[in-house]
Amino acid sequence: MAKAATAAGIATGQCLCGKVTFEIDVPARWAWHDHSAASRRAHGAAYATYVGSWKKRFRITSGKTALTRYEDKATKTTRSFCSQCGTPIAYERPRGPHMVNIPRALFKERTGRQPLYHIAIEELQEWAYTGEPLVPLKGFPGVVWQRSKKKKRARGEDPFEMGRDEM
Repeated sequence: MAKAATAAGIATGQCLCGKVTFEIDVPARWAWHDHSAASRRAHGAAYATYVGSWKKRFRITSGKTALTRYEDKATKTTRSFCSQCGTPIAYERPRGPHMVNIPRALFKERTGRQPLYHIAIEELQEWAYTGEPLVPLKGFPGVVWQRSKKKKRARGEDPFEMGRDEM
């Protein structure tokens, strides 16, 4: 029989408003980036990064009554979120009944796992940042941008050039 891993510490987290707080024993089981449409929509982001923990190693430390659950009848997945600020707290799937998946961004400390895996990568959106070089945006401290890959137009090729010269 396999010996259960002993906790090396605790990682704590909370929702945006602080009403719901939780902790997990670290190291977490695993971590990954989920590019699926369901996670994209649930988080309102290009993808969601999760940390998976055994349910027995996950504890809500305050605000349990503020948790609201949504069950997707088609997939039988359940998402829990703070009823006050709407922060997604947990994602549970029927094929992992002993696991709970928590958004990585909610943790204050390291979780003992790096997100090395990508789920539903075929659903990666063309507008999502994938590591292209970024440069500072002149005049906007703290803002960087990805330069266009388009070649610069030769003089006379820009349809708006005439209008700029007249300004």
